[in-house]
Amino acid sequence: MGQLSYRRRVSFDPHDLPTDADALRRLVQEQHAELVAAKAALQLRTLEIEKLKVQLARLKREKFGRSSERLEQAIAQLELQIEEIEVGDAVATPEEPPAQPPRGADAPAATTAKRRPQRQPLPGHLPRETVVHEPACACPSCGGALRRIGDDVTEVLEYVPGHFKVVQHVRPKLSCRLCERIVQAPLPSLPIERGRPGPALLAHVLVGKYVDHLPLYRQSEIYAREGVALDRSTLAEWVGKAVWLLDPLVEALGRNVMGSAKLHADDTPVPVLDPGRGKTKTGRLWVYVRDDRPCRGPAPPAAFYRYSPDRKGERPRAHLKNFSGVLQADGYAGFAELYALKPDGSRKIVEAACWAHVRRKFFDIHAASGAPLAHEALERIRRLYAIEEEARGQPPGQRAAIRRKHAQPELEAMKAWLQAVLRKVSGKSELAKAIRYALTRWEALVRYVDDGRLEIDNNAAERALRAVALGRKNYLFAGSDAGGGRAAALYSLTETAKLNGLDPEAYLRDVLARIAASPITRSTASASCSPGTGAPSNKRA
Repeated sequence: MGQLSYRRRVSFDPHDLPTDADALRRLVQEQHAELVAAKAALQLRTLEIEKLKVQLARLKREKFGRSSERLEQAIAQLELQIEEIEVGDAVATPEEPPAQPPRGADAPAATTAKRRPQRQPLPGHLPRETVVHEPACACPSCGGALRRIGDDVTEVLEYVPGHFKVVQHVRPKLSCRLCERIVQAPLPSLPIERGRPGPALLAHVLVGKYVDHLPLYRQSEIYAREGVALDRSTLAEWVGKAVWLLDPLVEALGRNVMGSAKLHADDTPVPVLDPGRGKTKTGRLWVYVRDDRPCRGPAPPAAFYRYSPDRKGERPRAHLKNFSGVLQADGYAGFAELYALKPDGSRKIVEAACWAHVRRKFFDIHAASGAPLAHEALERIRRLYAIEEEARGQPPGQRAAIRRKHAQPELEAMKAWLQAVLRKVSGKSELAKAIRYALTRWEALVRYVDDGRLEIDNNAAERALRAVALGRKNYLFAGSDAGGGRAAALYSLTETAKLNGLDPEAYLRDVLARIAASPITRSTASASCSPGTGAPSNKRA
């Protein structure tokens, strides 16, 4: 109505305007008020149009996009579930020893053996690298001269950073001119018996899955673009057998970590597919870090990961059943039972708390409200960390001496200040909660002062979980509880390699090139088959 009235007025003939100044002033005021109302109505209508456009875009996305996104997510979940099943099958079925050729009366029975899929030749367009394994120069039986009667060629698909290649292992067959014995060099150790992945390719697949967080079906698509057809099921079998091979090494790493006199511990949630529900549940990935570098300890650093389907206190208690020493961790209640006194008044595990967690609480308060008291707490904690800069890298005794001289007075003053502030602020305020968090853990927070082996915070464990946090953003979920366990095993090896300044792919490449021929792997493989049947078993040595 305001706009219509405005149009009527602006259509007046200028010659019909009143000549009285007061009447003209009233007319201008009325027209100005109507103009302001018209602009407001126009702005309101523009906002309404924009709102309708947003609603329309949302409806279109729900109709055409969301279903597609849901479908893609469902496909990804199914791909990952299949991948986990296939990898799990490979873990449960270790490599069988090569079958002996049938002979005599047993020959017909060999036809009933399980048929294996026929192996396709490796791509012809890939470059070939030939490695010749020459046998002995003379017959090992009689010392006679040898003559060449043929070659056995074994092709192995390898990966060199940036491209694939095929390595041809050529083993000349030589026969003795005197006794006719055939002599041939043994086939070099391969990670997977009768398999064709070289250790470099196998390491690349493992790092792709567990470090770069690329599911196997995506890796299969990437390799196909390079002209190498590797089905997800093939990659899954390789991963399963590699995890099985590496298991003794992971167990040894865990014993090494738990043998430390002090550990850092932390955990993080991991979404895990929940079969049958089409949704995810929340598992936990725990890490235990041994790192004595800041106090010049001689032991190399290591990180040991464990997976659990929940966060019950019984999980870390089971993980740490063989550990005795100082545990530096956050205030998780599940750790409390670990710190309980024994009947003789001693403790198997002593708690050391984390000043980074205390600082974080005051930082959040200051960021939200700019509270001066929170800023004062942050400044006091900053001075504690400045003292640590001087202590870092010194032997334990010298670290403790520096802390007693400089940090001890700061901590005593800070405790008195926190107690005084707590009496002044509201007991329900966030600041009071942060102060109580610090004061209730004060004994554990100041334990680092007298023990030069300890750190001021638990950042070593938090750093070890950054890769997991990054992985959550990339792969979104783990395929199963068993898949979470495999991820924990591979994280243990790759993150330990990183802690020691090693490229995890180069480390796994070296390990896989040698582990199949190691004594423990040989004994494990022989124990995995029942005597006389050749049937695979899940029993490990």
